[in-house]
Amino acid sequence: MIDNGMAAVIAGMFGAVIGSFLNVCIVRWPADQSVVTPRSRCPRCGSQLAWYDNIPVVSWLLLRGKCRSCGEPIAALYPLVELATALIWAGLAFRLGLGLAALQGALFCTILLGIAMTDAREYLIPDEFTLGGLVLGLLFAAAGGGASLVTALIGAAVGFGLLWIVGQLGTWAFKEEAMGGGDIKMMAMVGAFVGWQGVLLTIFMGALAGTLIFLPMSLAGRKKLVPFGIFLAIGAAVTYLVGPAVIAWYKSFIGVA
Repeated sequence: MIDNGMAAVIAGMFGAVIGSFLNVCIVRWPADQSVVTPRSRCPRCGSQLAWYDNIPVVSWLLLRGKCRSCGEPIAALYPLVELATALIWAGLAFRLGLGLAALQGALFCTILLGIAMTDAREYLIPDEFTLGGLVLGLLFAAAGGGASLVTALIGAAVGFGLLWIVGQLGTWAFKEEAMGGGDIKMMAMVGAFVGWQGVLLTIFMGALAGTLIFLPMSLAGRKKLVPFGIFLAIGAAVTYLVGPAVIAWYKSFIGVA
């Protein structure tokens, strides 16, 4: 039997590979490009990356962050995403062991990372993340991973409906689109993983994170549009990891069984 320490090592290595693929998705999905073909290549000289130049994190370090052919700098974002994904998979495997629950959490948090990165880069959340994640959440629920299928369906409906209502009210109040369609579909996906109570907590945590980050920027005169999907992704990750404990504490605080 594999202990949780070894499980974390195995999952972390696999997660780094997933992170490498996630980088491709982050770059190509917003541009409506295939993530299968063509193979990864240097954007400057067009040379295809050999397999030994595409080893997660390691290759970037060995190449000192530059293309082997032309010396074009390779953004540090790529190994950071690979490392973050590896840590996500390793952490959940250490916490839960190798099993369906760890796989569910690792995929959910990986999708959230992809959403945060694409929204930060392109102000866009691809349907491949949201609708694909929604299908995964419902499949995990049907397979007995965490919430029941009914709970997942209700969560998805509440997540979609609540953000849609907020968007409509915001559009009416400000006379311009207040909530992107990607955010709405994202919350349907989140609801499938965390249920309707998790949806409420995600929105609260996302709004709190947005306030803590955006308010100092506004006070400093750096008024910049910050995509809300980033904060929703943070809120959803926190909710998935500690949400049940927070919800249980809140219920006991207000005296609800």
